Amino acid sequence: MSLIQKRALIAVLSILLVAALSVGGFAWYFYSSIKGTAHKVYEPTQRPVYVSKDPAVEEEAVPSDNLPFTVLVMGVDERLNDVGRTDTLMLLAVNPQKSDVLMLSIPRDTRTTIIGRDTEDKINHAYAFGGVNMAVQTVESFLDYPVDYYVKVNMEGFEKIVDLLGGVEVDNSFAFTIDGQTYEKGKLKLTGEQALLYSRMRYDDPRGDFGRQNRQRDIIQQVMKNALTISSLTKASGMLEQIGSNVKTDISFDTMKDLLVNYRPKIEKITQKEVSGQGTRIGGIYYYIVDRAERDRLHAMIKEHQQQSKPELH
Repeated sequence: MSLIQKRALIAVLSILLVAALSVGGFAWYFYSSIKGTAHKVYEPTQRPVYVSKDPAVEEEAVPSDNLPFTVLVMGVDERLNDVGRTDTLMLLAVNPQKSDVLMLSIPRDTRTTIIGRDTEDKINHAYAFGGVNMAVQTVESFLDYPVDYYVKVNMEGFEKIVDLLGGVEVDNSFAFTIDGQTYEKGKLKLTGEQALLYSRMRYDDPRGDFGRQNRQRDIIQQVMKNALTISSLTKASGMLEQIGSNVKTDISFDTMKDLLVNYRPKIEKITQKEVSGQGTRIGGIYYYIVDRAERDRLHAMIKEHQQQSKPELH
């Protein structure tokens, strides 16, 4: 795995960590600013600890002593006078002993029980109904696996970060048009607004939501690559400002430092997985149906990935 790919992993884990890495050349100068930003984005939840139906699954994990943990990354489409929905849902299962991160993209149209409402609906509606708490608990129930941390990114603010970094370059696999913007096949240089549209298109993609998820990952990796080349104090300051305004997480500043110092050097690869299912219409509304066998497979896959020998407690 290349150095850029390793660094791209941290970008997916948390846009906030991108900021911390991108100003590496000015680390001491910006330490207090980064710490202040970390405190600004820190927003713990009051959700109960999820207890899996599988007795072999630990109830809770803490990223210390190189123990595995999970993070739910939510890209939220929050516009004026709109509570928003999760445009992107990615579960990251981090296991430093295996030097691997399992990245599971959950289709936004997945039909499941919305925890707290006891109704069947699209999984991305959970955030609209009950914010971060309901979104996280719904994903936990869907996978029957606890989520230790969340990172929420406002996608409208994300485009400003792209512009601050001078745009992003992508290799588009086929030509398409969305909202009057045409994207030709081949290598493209995109502004923040163009990158956001590019990452959202799915209806003209032969792979539907899976194609959209791939484009989102490409954009995030390019943002990380560009962030690592920042040579301007103004750009670094602007990026911290945008992150402070558009990111929320329950990962504390001390935990972030632990992730960078103790976890990052041990991660060598990303294993990307997708949820298998079938699209259908119920009452005229499109849903992505994931059967029980597939949900059991996903649960077993995450559990197996997170298993490891743990140090004895004294």
